[in-house]
Amino acid sequence: MTHIAIQEVLNGKPVDWMEQVSDARYSAPVRAVGVNPSARAISSVQPTAAQRAQPTAAQRAIGDIAPKVVELTDNVLFGDVWKRPELSKRDRSLATVGALIVLNHPNQLRSHLALARQNGVMQEELIETITHLAFYAGWPNAVTAISVAKKVFEQK
Repeated sequence: MTHIAIQEVLNGKPVDWMEQVSDARYSAPVRAVGVNPSARAISSVQPTAAQRAQPTAAQRAIGDIAPKVVELTDNVLFGDVWKRPELSKRDRSLATVGALIVLNHPNQLRSHLALARQNGVMQEELIETITHLAFYAGWPNAVTAISVAKKVFEQK
């Protein structure tokens, strides 16, 4: 997480901020007022206009009842964690698929198997991951994962 603070100065003295900011105001888009046009804006994980036009998977699934979970999913999980350069998206997909197999979470496994394929993980590698984890995660978890994978691969 990066936090950038800007301290305003008025008449040579730092400004004392006294009023509280509501959550709605805090979350509102930033408007540039009196900004040097040559200055570059620093963007956090704000979606582009094109991304805002298309609802995310989380928005479609639970946006009507859990907007904060959607915000965290879109901005923190996929907007930050999945973009960290220390692991490739392919490696993150393999780690995530493995965790979902071990935890026996077939609903989330379904979407992450498809995402893993988009991130370059081959079908054979996913099957081998499930086979390997059968001995660590338990046979029932592996059988559930294979059933989910079969359906995902058939939808391809």
